[in-house]
Amino acid sequence: MDYIPNILFAIILILGIGFFVKNIKKLIRNIKLGQDTVVSDNKSQRWENMAMIALGQSKMVRRPISGFLHVVVYVGFIIINIEVLEIIIDGLFGTHRIGLSVLPKSVYGFLIGTFEVLACFVFVAVTIFWIRRNILKLARFWNSEMTSWPKNDGNFILYFEMVLMSLFLIMNATDLHFQSLNSGNVISQYIAPWFLGLSEGTLHFIERGAWWIHIVGILIFLNYLYYSKHLHILLAFPNTYYGNLKPKGQFNNLEAVTKEVKMMMDPTADPFANPVEGEEEETPAKFGASDVQDLNWVQLLSAYTCTECGRCTSACPANLTGKKLSPRKIMMDTRDRLEEVGKNIDTNKGEFKDDGKQLLGDYITHEELWACTTCNACVEECPVSIDPLSIILEMRRYLVMEQSAAPVELNNMMTNIENNGAPWPYNQMDRLNWKNE
Repeated sequence: MDYIPNILFAIILILGIGFFVKNIKKLIRNIKLGQDTVVSDNKSQRWENMAMIALGQSKMVRRPISGFLHVVVYVGFIIINIEVLEIIIDGLFGTHRIGLSVLPKSVYGFLIGTFEVLACFVFVAVTIFWIRRNILKLARFWNSEMTSWPKNDGNFILYFEMVLMSLFLIMNATDLHFQSLNSGNVISQYIAPWFLGLSEGTLHFIERGAWWIHIVGILIFLNYLYYSKHLHILLAFPNTYYGNLKPKGQFNNLEAVTKEVKMMMDPTADPFANPVEGEEEETPAKFGASDVQDLNWVQLLSAYTCTECGRCTSACPANLTGKKLSPRKIMMDTRDRLEEVGKNIDTNKGEFKDDGKQLLGDYITHEELWACTTCNACVEECPVSIDPLSIILEMRRYLVMEQSAAPVELNNMMTNIENNGAPWPYNQMDRLNWKNE
């Protein structure tokens, strides 16, 4: 009978980690639905970006208040969860505070004391985040795309963190053995008096209850990540590593189009010539993207990485002037469509069955795409190196090259360039007439 709690703990741990691994496999499968792209260049710069942006939070602190609070929560939550290692060992082997058996009392006390202080800081920071989001109602958290689920998701995570930090402190405060050490109870010693007058058995029950709820809560939090914007806790690292290293505003060229242009400009080229022996003639792929499978896998990774913080949208000049475009919505729509495609594949036993939908039109409208000024403000603002503009440009490319569905103004400009060699509606002979005026 003494082993029943350990067996129960092992079962819960296996189920929690197993479900997490299952969802991670599904996540990787969905990301791999994207087109292949080469991102193996300049590895030293990529490692530096990951260290500075994902680990060092260098872009996050550009907005000092939210940046500082985020660093507190990020660092505190990560360090505090080192305690989870002790909890897992205790749960599996029936020990109690195994750290005291392997570490000097002073070292163990220093670690737990540090965790308690950080837990207090995290609780305060999370409370301020909640106030900013729900009482002060910062505009970027209340855009039209922030419907019930995205809005509630942000609050759910804040509540999770409040509860987990509270449970950690209550667990320490009601542990009579730990409190008697008078080492490491930096914060919990002030919480312990709240439980004065309770019997030793009651205190033990509260301590064990907080211990169980704390570890189960962490496993629930871990598995909640897949369904939440807080998946960026894990994906910010690969996303910053694989982020675009080219100068902002540098467009990518399609090899098939480049080949055609070179052939047009080379009077000696034979368009009907057979390909070189041993080389297969390339069949041009679809130009641009109309659905998530047409995007590359880095763009799909970015869709899952999006934190929905709204910094991109709050800096977007199109959005600020009342246009329908929201770069955050572009990423949210891409992720939602990708999830829909993934569920379609699951339902149809590994095969995608055409559902009559696509990203372009059903999720993202033409109006949103053409409202973009390609200024790269959204790319510059993103704290985890997401590039909404690249998705917008790929869908624009599809509209222009596959559907000839560019706005009238753009079609006129392209016609003028084709006929006159310039965007203006007069021929080349008249270009220099202004000199005579």
